This record gives sequence, structure tokens and C-alpha cells, in this order.
Amino acid sequence: MSKLAVFFPGIGYTVDKPLLHYSRRIAAEAGYEIKLLPYTGFPEKVKGDRAKMVESFYSALRQTEEMLAEVDLTAYEDVLFVGKSVGTIVAARIAEKSGAADRIRLILYTPLDDTFRFSFGKATAFTGSNDPWVGGENSRIPELCRERQIPCTVIPEANHSLETTNLQKDIQNMQRIMEEMEAFIGET
Repeated sequence: MSKLAVFFPGIGYTVDKPLLHYSRRIAAEAGYEIKLLPYTGFPEKVKGDRAKMVESFYSALRQTEEMLAEVDLTAYEDVLFVGKSVGTIVAARIAEKSGAADRIRLILYTPLDDTFRFSFGKATAFTGSNDPWVGGENSRIPELCRERQIPCTVIPEANHSLETTNLQKDIQNMQRIMEEMEAFIGET
């Protein structure tokens, strides 16, 4: 079976940071061809500035479309999009418009509300209960996931990087997240 995993990083959360690094290793071990999208050029101080967030989304979307121009997603039997933060919005938009939409599954690390403006298929999400990018305790992410029947794992006390102030807890959480990610990709 031909399988492709595409990695959509966040603004400051690059493909080399823990969530995407370990997810990439798991996907590679599961036989996925790996495609990284190392987009750059975001404005500074994006959090809380709607105009800069929209600018960041369109910048990442343009770069993604350029980097994926030569990739025929319909040539793969299984396509996995792994997104982080703004990358979840870009992944959702690309999935919605793709001719391979029926075979694209999404892993959404710290998705933003705008991710759910797009129509996409099977997905799983991970968010932190203290994520300031989505309102912390007042986050709508679990509700948006419930409405779309998307499993949503809420990491207690975790921020936008799914980290807490306790290193041991972070290591345990990372193991849990990677186990859930691995189980999700095994559900073909």
C-alpha cells in the first residue's frame, strides 16, 4: 500500500520540535513516505492579532501549495496530514480542496478554531487545557471536535506546545500522545 504523511508545522513550532519529530518517526516506521513543509516568513507577535493570523495562514497556504505542486495525492492509497497550530488550518484547507479528500486523515495538534471552518474527513485532535491561543479553559476546541465527531484528547494543564511546568508529566503526556497517534494511523 502506498502511504504518504505530510507535516504542516506551526508558526514557531517547526518540524523538528517533539510532537512533529516523534510523529514523523512513527509514520516512517509504519511505512509512510514523509513530506515536510518547512514554511517560513511569518510576521512577529501573531498571537491575539487577527490580521497577522490571517496573513500567516495565507503565507503558509501559498508555500504549501508550492511545495505540494508536484505531489499527486491521488496516487497514494493512504494520506496522513499531521498539523500543528496554524498548520492544522492549512492541512484542513488542503484536505478539503484535494481530489484525494476521501483518503486523507488528519492529526490535529493544538488546532485553532479556524481549522473547523473547512470540511475534512477522519481526524483526531490534541489540545491543552491551558492553551492561550484558543482561550485556555474557555476553549471551544473540544466542543468543535464533538460537533464533528472527532476524538479530542485534552492534556490537563498543557499549553500550546502541549507542555506543562512539570517535565516528568510532559514526558508521560508525550508518550500518551504518541501512542494515540500511532493507534490512529493504524486505523486504515
